[in-house]
Amino acid sequence: MPLYEYSAAKINGRSIKGKKQAGNFAELRAQLEEDGLYLVNYKEADEGEKGKQLKAKQLSEFCRELGMMIGSGVPLIKALNVMTQRDVHPKMKKVYTRLHRGLQRGLMLSEAMEEQGKTFPELLINMYKASEASGGMEETSRRMAQHYEKAYKLTQKVRSAMIYPIILVIVTFIVLMVVFLLLLPKFFTLFEQFDSQIPAITKFMINLSHGLQDNWLYVLIGVLMVIVAFRAFMQLEKVKAKVHRIYLKIPKIGKLLRTIYTARFARTLCSCYSSGISMINALENTRDTVGNKYIASQFENMINDVRNGENLSAAIAKVSGLDPKLAASVMIGEETGRLDQMLNDTADSFDFEADIALQKLTATAEPLLIVVMAVVIGSIMISVILPLPTLYNSVGGAGGM
Repeated sequence: MPLYEYSAAKINGRSIKGKKQAGNFAELRAQLEEDGLYLVNYKEADEGEKGKQLKAKQLSEFCRELGMMIGSGVPLIKALNVMTQRDVHPKMKKVYTRLHRGLQRGLMLSEAMEEQGKTFPELLINMYKASEASGGMEETSRRMAQHYEKAYKLTQKVRSAMIYPIILVIVTFIVLMVVFLLLLPKFFTLFEQFDSQIPAITKFMINLSHGLQDNWLYVLIGVLMVIVAFRAFMQLEKVKAKVHRIYLKIPKIGKLLRTIYTARFARTLCSCYSSGISMINALENTRDTVGNKYIASQFENMINDVRNGENLSAAIAKVSGLDPKLAASVMIGEETGRLDQMLNDTADSFDFEADIALQKLTATAEPLLIVVMAVVIGSIMISVILPLPTLYNSVGGAGGM
């Protein structure tokens, strides 16, 4: 049963605020009237789930379902009611329920979405706000469904490409820990009796094994402290911007990231501009969707340039971190008067380039990781095998005596 925050008035006009649990609006009003109160305003209390933004797949499903129903002539409030009744994920059901109750109170859809805290991204809220004024709710829903679907597919491709390398690194780490902490010490205890005769690589492995055995807790704490410190520093906007700038300069990876950021920028700008949002507001909405703080930090200058009358293509050309081909494409769109179509085609082109670059990066990274893993394990095996002849001769010589 939902919890409501309400403001009510007594018969003498005195205002009262409070919280109550009720099945719906009518039940809440009935409960208050029994207490001699008259409901003035209410909203569903924040139960802790409004702070987490929906994922791209969930946003795509929301927009697609809403667009289909509006396109079929279903009134908005009824469409939300149908979506609420459907067998969906519990979290989404609560989101739909809160939206439906907001509409019942007379709110616009964008206003009901704003009440959800960070559940819906600001971009989507502003898109629906513009469509409410222009009457293009269906078109906006379909366009944003495609927008978030493509964002989801690109994210999934990146994650899929990273799964094998990450698993390989984790498995290698686990194997090394088992080898150094459990297996090698049994060999090294024997080798240490012939310290002056064993190879340097074996001595290094012995010292490393002993160091991990004796100080594994300190090593673990040190690693955790580094991770925590890095995450804390990354919360600082200036530090995050500098780190994101370094990302763009990494060979191979930097080019892939630039392509992804450029595709994201072009697609978001296209969605905003096509919905009738002014170019200035479209750029402001796009700033938080790029995904790179270094690039986003340059948006203020770009927006000011456009506000002062400079062409969009010239302003974009000054942004470091975006692919230079984007400015050229925008210039063509400006000259032909088909900027929205050019942005959409450019985003599709960059999505394709990102897909190809991701495949190439994966094809390069996987063999490289296998080689590194082979070198590490090979070094361990060599450190164990090299002393064996010396050990055998020593044992044989002692036996002959």
